[in-house]
Amino acid sequence: MRMDDFEEYLRGTNLSENTIASYKFAVKQYFQQFDTVSRRKLRDHKIWLIESYKPKTVNLRIRAINCYLDSIGKGEWKLQFVKVQQKAFLENVISEADYEYFKNCLKQDNEMFWYFVVRFMAATGVRVSELVQIKAEHVQVGYVDLYSKGGKLRRIYIPQMLREEALAWLREKNQVSGFLFINKQGKRITTRGIAGQLKVMAQRYEIDPAVVYPHSFRHRFAKSFLDRFNDLALLADLMGHESIETTRIYLRRTSTEQQAIVNRVVDW
Repeated sequence: MRMDDFEEYLRGTNLSENTIASYKFAVKQYFQQFDTVSRRKLRDHKIWLIESYKPKTVNLRIRAINCYLDSIGKGEWKLQFVKVQQKAFLENVISEADYEYFKNCLKQDNEMFWYFVVRFMAATGVRVSELVQIKAEHVQVGYVDLYSKGGKLRRIYIPQMLREEALAWLREKNQVSGFLFINKQGKRITTRGIAGQLKVMAQRYEIDPAVVYPHSFRHRFAKSFLDRFNDLALLADLMGHESIETTRIYLRRTSTEQQAIVNRVVDW
């Protein structure tokens, strides 16, 4: 199957643009080493992946290759995923205090575009690829309906307080429709553009850049939600997780929280 045919296959599966690009890259990487597909060559490629990348990345590449095998009718050749050893704590999650400080600094400096980028991620739990799909029309109704791979519906709720703030911002800009987060050229801002600018803003306000990246605010949403409303099944639905096991990580403390608890409790 040619790469164009594979891309066409991918586009029929409701995958995001980022995922399509990632899958194409992984399959091209395979064909840079091998000119045909066989079980032996697939096993050799998996060994090379394990030697070259971290387990999480290996599994991303394997997922892409397995999708390619499905597309050429060789699903029975699918590769097994490797085990990922989960840490006993969450790493590099922005604290609630730093989040409050960050958003307040942005608002005080009238950086309203970036204020709402941060607010929407932390108050809705959206992935950055979902954030850039939010429109003024979604703010007006109070939720965003997105379809994931397999046609599964995910509803992202916009909390009332954020909704009212965002509507006021839209009125100031005289915007009644279209994407919320657009660049100076009037096009949707890229996910890479968001990640890069967040680092710049973090340095401006002297926050550790390691905790200021798009997914950190999604983690913040999950942690803050569970602190206030301890319903793991509901959180899994809100986060769009296929399995509640994925959501269980948010029951864990960050390494900073663990250290603080140990310091407070251990007096022997």
